[in-house]
Amino acid sequence: MGVERTHAIEATDGDTDADEDRGIERLPIDVLAHIFVFQLSFQDLGRASGVCRRWKDAVRRSLSRKHSLSFAGWKMNDESTSRLIHYTYNLKELDISRSSWGSQVSDVGLYKISYAKCIGNLTSISLWGMVGITDRGVIQLVSRASSLQHVNIGGTFITDESLYAISTSCKNLKRIVLWSCRHVTESGLLTLVNKCQKLESINVWGMRLPVSFFKTLLSISPSLQIKPTSLHLNNPGVLSIA
Repeated sequence: MGVERTHAIEATDGDTDADEDRGIERLPIDVLAHIFVFQLSFQDLGRASGVCRRWKDAVRRSLSRKHSLSFAGWKMNDESTSRLIHYTYNLKELDISRSSWGSQVSDVGLYKISYAKCIGNLTSISLWGMVGITDRGVIQLVSRASSLQHVNIGGTFITDESLYAISTSCKNLKRIVLWSCRHVTESGLLTLVNKCQKLESINVWGMRLPVSFFKTLLSISPSLQIKPTSLHLNNPGVLSIA
């Protein structure tokens, strides 16, 4: 009797596990997609998409529902980054900053990303510290991202050419971070402030420009916030904010 009872319990446990598995399989694909929306780990999403075709479809649907996407801390390349972004149809905020050593997103990646369906709806993008990109990639991207309001291209080697493109395409720009963009000159900043009339804030930390020039920017846009706030516009000479 004891042995039979043990076998019966084991059989019952097995049936319970099987029922749970079948329960997951019976979940509508939209419910699965909703669950995956809250999964922040790309590794886990990758594993989930490898379970079966149905789960792979659910993962793709979950990406299409995201309004914000950050690759912070992940080692990404041109192919993996652009592939994921192409699934995010409703994306509004994108952060592909180089926050992890080994990330290798270049102009090629920005070019591929520029053709994603979400690009025209983006309001915020961060390319902070992406030393592998140049004006070529930035110009291609912003030329198709006309809704941008917040741009972070600090820590890159972009020049005035990128600012000219942003000034032309991003008329709704409110905030831009140019942290340590030392190849940007007075010409690029003047064009930006003159053309982007909704610009509220500009971060020029680490840039070497005359204090008199920042006074010129304020004469064009008196309400413009020039950061860092420790900037003393009453002091003469050349300003190197570091």
